[in-house]
Amino acid sequence: MSIKPRLNRFDLTMIVISLVIGMGIFATPADVANEAGGPWIFFGAWIFGGLVTLCGALTFAEIGSRYPNTGGFYKVYSYCYHPAFAFMINWVLVISNAASVAAVALIGSDYIRPFLLPPSLQNATGTRIITIASVLLLYVINFLGIKMSARVQNLLITFKIGLILLICLAVFKSDAYPAAVTVTHSLSTNKITAFGLSLVAVFFTYGGYQQTINFGGDIIDAKSNIPKAIALGISVVIFLYLAVNFAYFKVLGIGGLQHTPALAAKMMGVLFGPTGYKITSLLLFGGVLAYVNVNVLANPRVYYAMAEDGILPPIFKKVNEKTQVQEFGMSFFVAATLVILFFVDTFSNMLKYVMFFDTIGLSVAALTIFSLRKKTKHLDKKEIYTIGWFPLVPLIFILAYWFVTINIFITFKENPYAALICLACYALGLGIYYLGARKHRPDKTE
Repeated sequence: MSIKPRLNRFDLTMIVISLVIGMGIFATPADVANEAGGPWIFFGAWIFGGLVTLCGALTFAEIGSRYPNTGGFYKVYSYCYHPAFAFMINWVLVISNAASVAAVALIGSDYIRPFLLPPSLQNATGTRIITIASVLLLYVINFLGIKMSARVQNLLITFKIGLILLICLAVFKSDAYPAAVTVTHSLSTNKITAFGLSLVAVFFTYGGYQQTINFGGDIIDAKSNIPKAIALGISVVIFLYLAVNFAYFKVLGIGGLQHTPALAAKMMGVLFGPTGYKITSLLLFGGVLAYVNVNVLANPRVYYAMAEDGILPPIFKKVNEKTQVQEFGMSFFVAATLVILFFVDTFSNMLKYVMFFDTIGLSVAALTIFSLRKKTKHLDKKEIYTIGWFPLVPLIFILAYWFVTINIFITFKENPYAALICLACYALGLGIYYLGARKHRPDKTE
């Protein structure tokens, strides 16, 4: 397939920023503070996470440049490993995406809950009720068509950057800071484990850049523009994240961070009082709905690709001609999201499942760079991007993600069924692949 380069450095920079900045930065610092227990580990995790993210982004940039394909994740796994392994990993990542949607929906529900529910439901049950209702509402709306999701991305990322910068003003504009909670959670583990568990939420918040794998063939002067755009984009994200976390810490302290899940609304309340708190909560909830809506539309497209390969039943690629909606595929994705919400009702618990799948999937995907370099040696002298300081850069990323995976496994000891559930998801994907492959294998007797 021939791909014509059309995107310039600014285009890719904005893509990188858009892919990374979601809703996590408005909630995950509370989880990082709970795991860190102190400012040194807290800020160390955000700085280290940013550097690892840069290494990962550059690694996936070369993967995308060497093997530019639509659906890059699925294709590069199949090319470098085996189609069965490609399906197994991507099947689980699709489940992980459903969990990510559920996690972000939980963030939005935490923001809006105080204004919708009575005091008796100001708890995890109330959050779950709002989350399920929100997902079902979007599910119904999406049957009307796909126009809304195509209009929100650029506007949403511009709004989010502006909101982050506005939050940072709380440090400089307001002298009437709320009384910080001075009591911090005592650490029940050693500092290395605390640091590793802090990175779970940090890597979730920095995630998304791996989708640059799909743009390797689209960039003008790729060898120059890809590393510069990614370095600039991730640098902007790191700066924004450190700035907003400093604002959170300066105003609330570690203790305040630990006990304030709706961080953005709290900070806007410092700037503009109760009215600012309410308006920010409503706006952030709208941003959450936009994120959930886009994913409800986009993720069934992965099912479509798998169905085209004959692995999933044909019904997964059935599209309504009028609305262009995959009604069955969308229903399946929403059902998976709701099932996950039924078993896990807090954002913190959801993170462990999501990041367990992501750390394995992304680190194994990054390993393909070593195979790709051997298989595509003929491209070395052409205008493609190649990583500097190879193999150090991809190894930093891979080892850091394995470190987080080990720490997640440590927490799974408290709930041994959690690890079994995660491994069972991989086994299920492998079984579905061979069942589908066998079903569509030509009959040799014919």
